[in-house]
This record gives sequence, structure tokens and C-alpha cells, in this order.
Amino acid sequence: QMRLVESGGGLVEAGDSLRLSCEASGEAPGRAFSTYNFAWYRRPLGMEREFVASISRTPGIFNIYYGDSVKGRFTISRDNSKNMVYLEMNSLKPSDTAIYYCAAARIITSETMYTGGKENLIDIWGQGTTVAVSS
Repeated sequence: QMRLVESGGGLVEAGDSLRLSCEASGEAPGRAFSTYNFAWYRRPLGMEREFVASISRTPGIFNIYYGDSVKGRFTISRDNSKNMVYLEMNSLKPSDTAIYYCAAARIITSETMYTGGKENLIDIWGQGTTVAVSS
């Protein structure tokens, strides 16, 4: 099935910006990249995983959602022609330090990813990329 590989993490200072990328490969027949809704989640060290942002598969009219802690600072986007999903992160804070995961789902919507509780229905997870923000 399709694989997700995240990249772009690193060590930055508070106030800096980073762009995370999620590259999809190995699409299965009938399950093209464009048929998936995508999300970014993060897991701070020693804490529970939390929702960051999601984007729907609807061509041209993407339904996008953000967690309260990143709203106004982070931007999720996707490029179906390149099988890529991005997370632009601005005004980074030490509290943004976490492992960031890309996730893809066909059954649940981007809104359901935002509201939570259905993570067991996510089809594919990436291996994660680490973001560390120093004060």
C-alpha cells in the first residue's frame, strides 16, 4: 500500500519557521493519492499524540482544519500532482517541540480527523520527523 515519508524537521529557535513535507509513494490500484484525506499529528515527548492540521481530498475546494494551539501559525497544503502534503510552521514556540507524523485516511474526513476519536480508522501513518524549538 501507499507509504508516507516525512521530512523537514530539525532544531530551530523560537520564532523561526520550518516546512515539513510528506511524500507519498507506492499507490495501490484504485487508491490514488488524491483519494485520501491527510492530516498532521504530533507527539511531544512523554505526552499524548495531538491533532495539528488536516486537509480534505476534494479537488479545488479543500476543507482544512487546525488545532487551536497552531491556528494562525501553521498552514497545511497538498499538491496532488506531486503526491506531497506540506505543513508550513511559522512563529515556532518551544511548546511545538514534538515528533510530527503525516497520516492518510480514505474512510474518515478531514473534519473527523479534527474532531478526533477515530484515529483507529486512519489507513497510513508515516514514521515521523522531529521538530525541536529552543527558547
